[in-house]
Amino acid sequence: MRSSARCSGSPRNWIIIMANWPYNTARWQRLRLAHLAIEPECRGCMERGELAPANTVDHIHPISEGGPAFPGHDGLASYCPACHSAKTARGTEAGAVRSTRPRKGCNPDGTPLDPDHPWHEKSLRADGSGPPWNLHNQLVSKGNL
Repeated sequence: MRSSARCSGSPRNWIIIMANWPYNTARWQRLRLAHLAIEPECRGCMERGELAPANTVDHIHPISEGGPAFPGHDGLASYCPACHSAKTARGTEAGAVRSTRPRKGCNPDGTPLDPDHPWHEKSLRADGSGPPWNLHNQLVSKGNL
């Protein structure tokens, strides 16, 4: 978009143009294509042991938190639409609609993706520590109702 084209129009059009910045620039499009060539697979899927093509390039450090608009490739990550949506819904860029729901699914080793899942507590791990010994006290039988 040439600067003369951007100068014409109402202030409302300027708001729309700036709301899409830097994603509506040729510089971002070149950076996006170059990054997808370097990292063509979804980073989120790879963490789960899956393989899916990426089509979205995301800032690791959001612009809204002071991250650079045009970082180097080490400041970008490639995602498929589902993983990008899940990441954005849990990130600071989600604002008031931020999701606190845990991420569903497991890593390739069978452990839950959600770091706050009870599985990650020592008493529930499969490392031999097992459940607490007083577990039978917590069970309810028909006679105790």
